Amino acid sequence: MRLVIQRVKSASVTVDQKQISAIGPGMLALVGLHHEDTESDLQYCAKKLLAVKLWENDKGSPWRQHVKQKSFEILCVSQFTLYGTLSKKNQPDYKLAMKADQAQAMYNQFLDMLMGGYEKDKIFDGKFGEMMDVGLVNDGPVTLVIDSREGMLGKQMSSLSMTDGEKSNDVER
Repeated sequence: MRLVIQRVKSASVTVDQKQISAIGPGMLALVGLHHEDTESDLQYCAKKLLAVKLWENDKGSPWRQHVKQKSFEILCVSQFTLYGTLSKKNQPDYKLAMKADQAQAMYNQFLDMLMGGYEKDKIFDGKFGEMMDVGLVNDGPVTLVIDSREGMLGKQMSSLSMTDGEKSNDVER
């Protein structure tokens, strides 16, 4: 699962010239699902999205507070093109993206995870599978990518690189 997140002053989604979602300060998250994603990918990304510290604290120290601490909003927009690749002819190919029916169910599950981890009335989304006009006012700009495959692979690699002695020491602590 891949998220492209942007810290925003405001963001909105319009479908068929009708605004369907809008937020004030917070985050816009473009959400892409890989064809091999599982519930653990959703959990990883939901946890990271709610915990990423993009705002300064009351003392002015940058990168100290997350969306929940600020009581800000999140606007999620499904975007299968995040798993697009280019062919030799520079044509987009989306074979790595999850198929629509399964992706919609997993995207809704991801939204439920966010609502369960935060406040339901602070989570907004676009309209799955529709052509959307996404408007935003960047704050910074600040843009980050959260990728469950990179994050979970990093955890696996660090546990593989520890010796058996290091692993047993960690258990004893």
